[in-house]
Amino acid sequence: MPQFVIERTIPGLGDLDAETLKAISAKSNAVVASLGEPYHWITSYVTGDKMYCVHEAESADVVYRHAKEGGFPADRVTEVKTLIGPQTGR
Repeated sequence: MPQFVIERTIPGLGDLDAETLKAISAKSNAVVASLGEPYHWITSYVTGDKMYCVHEAESADVVYRHAKEGGFPADRVTEVKTLIGPQTGR
C-alpha cells in the first residue's frame, strides 16, 4: 500500500499537553476505523507549529478524506517513492 507524508500546520502544536495530544490521536484512530477501507497511521512528528505524519492508504484522496472527517488540516500530502537510510549506503 502506498505511503504518504502529510504536512499539517497547527499553530502552537508543540506546546500542547499530553492529554490534548491523546485526544487528537484518539480522534484520528476513530476516523481510521470508520473509513471502511485499508488505512494505517504509522507515526507523526510534532514540531513547533507543524506535524508531519506518515500514513498508508490506497490514494492521496483517502488521506484527504481522513483529514476532512477528523477536522485535521492537510496542507500537503506527498506520496513516498523510496525509503532510504544509513543502511542504503552500506
